[in-house]
Amino acid sequence: MVMYILWTLLFFHVSAQRWTLFDEESKPKREGRVRLVGDLPSSGRVEVYHDGQWGTVCDDGWDLAEAQVVCRQLGFPGAISVTPGGQYGEGSGSIWLDDMNCKGSESSLSECCFKGWGITDCSHKEDAGVVCETGTNITSDHQFFLDNSLGLSDDLGLLFDSGDGCDFRINVQDVSEESELTFCVHSMILMIYPELNITNNSGNLTVDVSQTCHPHVSAFLRYLYSRQIDVSITSAQCLHQLAFNFGVKKLMEDVGRAFTLLLPEDNTFHTQVSMFEYGLRTGDLVLQENVLQYLSWNFEFLISSPVWSTISFHMMDALLRRSDLIVKDEAFLLEALERWIQDKGDEISSDQQASLLNHIRFLLIPVDKLYEMQFSSSVFHQNHEKLYLTGLLRGFQFNALPFSKIRNQMDNMSSEYLPRIYTGDEWSQFINDTTINYQYHNYYYGQNNRIQNFLTPAHPSALYREQKVYWQAQVFLSAQECSNNGISCTSFPVARFLANGNQNMYTSTIRYSNRLILTCKNENNIFHVQDFKNDMAVIPNNSSMGLPNPCPDDYSFRFVVRPEYI
Repeated sequence: MVMYILWTLLFFHVSAQRWTLFDEESKPKREGRVRLVGDLPSSGRVEVYHDGQWGTVCDDGWDLAEAQVVCRQLGFPGAISVTPGGQYGEGSGSIWLDDMNCKGSESSLSECCFKGWGITDCSHKEDAGVVCETGTNITSDHQFFLDNSLGLSDDLGLLFDSGDGCDFRINVQDVSEESELTFCVHSMILMIYPELNITNNSGNLTVDVSQTCHPHVSAFLRYLYSRQIDVSITSAQCLHQLAFNFGVKKLMEDVGRAFTLLLPEDNTFHTQVSMFEYGLRTGDLVLQENVLQYLSWNFEFLISSPVWSTISFHMMDALLRRSDLIVKDEAFLLEALERWIQDKGDEISSDQQASLLNHIRFLLIPVDKLYEMQFSSSVFHQNHEKLYLTGLLRGFQFNALPFSKIRNQMDNMSSEYLPRIYTGDEWSQFINDTTINYQYHNYYYGQNNRIQNFLTPAHPSALYREQKVYWQAQVFLSAQECSNNGISCTSFPVARFLANGNQNMYTSTIRYSNRLILTCKNENNIFHVQDFKNDMAVIPNNSSMGLPNPCPDDYSFRFVVRPEYI
């Protein structure tokens, strides 16, 4: 599918790993290296080296599995405990890692799953730390690790450039254009990549590559030697495809992240849909996730776009599974799904329809709408009556039964109990004013429209709908505004979301996982979503957002209340 936007130039460097020597100051730094900052060698604040500088790790998702990886990476037997919340003092500079999710078996912290380098909504008050095991059999026969591999990457790159001693030929051809390139490489180097199956080829390998990508083949093959490459948006798709063809997964994922910068640029959603299908074909999970997150945030705009009826079953299935889907309410989502199925016609089988219907969270549909839905003549009611009515019944049960009755069923915490990000007027408040109010002798000129009060039901269940929680949404743009409201702020803008009074009655059964949504005013483009920590949400700068901010000076704020049973 044709890309529908002009790709702007972006350069980033995928660097070879640099190993280290002896003491911290004299060692050449290595990408992904970790260190502990504290009074003892075996405990302290965790810092990781990336992009030429040390940075910290946020304690969101920080657990013993992550600590085990850090301690073993540093050469300790294992971890004793984790220390969240800046116990070893606050770091400075970048917060490189956030929302860590390690299995515990990784050889380095950077191999674990995380949001992305520098993508965070944390402050240094949340810098993570660890306490490592020191072992008991320390002897004088201590070994030092010597590594003189610094520069090896450059040497291997020069070896590719010279072609000295090459013994294997790679033929790159485009049959339709009758175009062919030949490269002489070293089989010993390429044997590192088992997907190439070098040993079973008699000195030659022929690869079909589109002629438009031929100019980038040499740089790609050089990467196989040096693990270094410059990537631009104009070369990214070709390098990604080559990495897929040759089975170089790490490069494929790294290049795939470059595509993320394109996501906010196309309001027709053609590009995003193309990217997802391309990621699906190439098996690039990182690219798929980045696209799905963006489309989940902009789901209501996607529904009204020309591409809505063209998206695939696989994309629809993936979107409906998500809890970060931003939509007016669950009934609206069901109606949109029914329209999509009608548009697709015979393309969607009965089994596929049933599979998608199972992703609808009937339990979170307001009870009055559930009542109306049982008399509807919807596609699902006609084609999957039993499944549809079962969903309605479970919705009525959820609204009628006290939490104590359904608690046992929630132990597995199925996603059907979890709210998506519902932006209906009942659950959200919109603040559009970004004008600073000027103060003169403790009096403000003009009304502050960035402080709004509203109320919501305590929970979507009919049992709580008449019990209200009062909320105040605040946006501060200056230190003076923060000070006037009794708080200290170090960066702007900053949002605060306060519940007044009644919410304390429900703390044993209900928690609030509220969200802040940032939207471009003119283009209705949602580019950032974050949670609140201690009622506060500090808006990250452009470099630490998952997506670039396409409207840095002209965006609005939506505060969303998300109650869920504990």
